[in-house]
Amino acid sequence: MRRVRPGAAASRSGTGRGSGQGADRGTGGARGARADGEERPLSSVPAGGTGADTTAGGRGTPDGLPRLWHVTLCVSGGEVPLTEVRRGLEQLAHDHPFLLTSRYAVDHAEIRYWEEARDLHDAAAVALRLWGEHRRSAGLPPWEIVGLEVIDRETYHQRIAEGYGPPPATPVGIHPF
Repeated sequence: MRRVRPGAAASRSGTGRGSGQGADRGTGGARGARADGEERPLSSVPAGGTGADTTAGGRGTPDGLPRLWHVTLCVSGGEVPLTEVRRGLEQLAHDHPFLLTSRYAVDHAEIRYWEEARDLHDAAAVALRLWGEHRRSAGLPPWEIVGLEVIDRETYHQRIAEGYGPPPATPVGIHPF
């Protein structure tokens, strides 16, 4: 799996499936009006399907390309001096330039980045390994993962447009809470 910044894959996204769907999310859209008790069809699971990926090549998109996922990883543990936490996060960012931003305190940290993966399961698996696999090499504190959010690019941008969700990851870098 390749890790990229959001702009790097923008040329491949074209007119993604998110275009024109915002109106359908409320009760006013044609698909939004349902009789009481009627279930909303899941767009990711074909009717009568098992949830298996039936797109071309089984890669998560119709054209067989991986998707971008916005990942927020939260870790927490015993207190560590701020300088050590910052040094570890800086080393992680140096070793892995895909990191967008990190925020930290003496007993917790949050890392946000974009992951390119074929589906949510792959993106989450990579995220859950990140801290443990690089703890020693980057000098990260011995903290445990206490939170993980993985959302697709369209959901991330919809949240920002609607004024809720995490603010855009700017300024990029490593900052105290």
